[in-house]
Amino acid sequence: MGPPAAVAGSETDPVAALFERRTAPIEQLAEHADDVALACQAMADRFRHGGKLVVFGNGGPSTDAQHVAVEFVHPVIVGKRALPALSLTADVATLTGVANRQGLAEVFTHQLRFLADPADIALALSTDGNCENVLRGLAYARGQGMLTVALAGGDGGAIAATGAADHVLVARSSDPRIVKEVHVTTYHILWELVHVFFEQPGVLETGMVVR
Repeated sequence: MGPPAAVAGSETDPVAALFERRTAPIEQLAEHADDVALACQAMADRFRHGGKLVVFGNGGPSTDAQHVAVEFVHPVIVGKRALPALSLTADVATLTGVANRQGLAEVFTHQLRFLADPADIALALSTDGNCENVLRGLAYARGQGMLTVALAGGDGGAIAATGAADHVLVARSSDPRIVKEVHVTTYHILWELVHVFFEQPGVLETGMVVR
């Protein structure tokens, strides 16, 4: 059976259009490859000095946070270095307990206060860049001296507009499904490049950016 035919009277193949909508955000991310590399270099340096990765997000990004954590702690590629990471969305009892007593806006800040150290990395994920609890978590983490990295969607929302993180990588799409797809690709790239830095002796000491 061949591919579905284009809709009668339409000049655009609907299947091709679905792929095209996903191409532009990936190409725009590729145009910011230096920003991605700098974020990975900073992350690798924190890991090298004993820091850990702390990941958080709401809704769909909450499962991405867990995905990121397990990628670092238990790499699927045999032989790759395991690195310390945890997700602030994995403990339902803590999330609901904090939300019940202190409000949903504090669920990440509260955990960061007791689980994170200044040497750590805070990685936040937000589909539109406007999640209040993500913004508060980033603000707290940055105030403590943690490295802050954010993956946002749309135009980056308040995360990008306020410079809430040291490194902000945006999936420029208004479709939350596409944002999630680009974010998955992005954090897989982050994982891979962090390991590239570890596998390049002397790069972190010299400050050279791998290209």
